[in-house]
Amino acid sequence: MRKTTTALILVAAIAAVTGCQSMTPGEKGAVTGAALGTGIGMVAGGSFPVVVGAGLIGGAVGYLGGTAIGNSNK
Repeated sequence: MRKTTTALILVAAIAAVTGCQSMTPGEKGAVTGAALGTGIGMVAGGSFPVVVGAGLIGGAVGYLGGTAIGNSNK
C-alpha cells in the first residue's frame, strides 16, 4: 500500500512539473504556492477547511509573487 501511494505521488509531481512549461510566471507561482500551502496545512495537522484555506492563500500569494517576478524580468 505504501509503495503504491508513493508511486502515485511521484507520478503526480512529475505531471505537475512537466505541465508547467507553457504557464506564465504568475500561474507557476500559484501552483507552487497552493502546493506549499496545502502541504504545510496538512503537516501542521489542520482540519480539512484549514488545509483548503491554506492552499487557497498559498495560491494567491504565489500568483502575486510570480507575477511580480515576471514583470521585473521585462
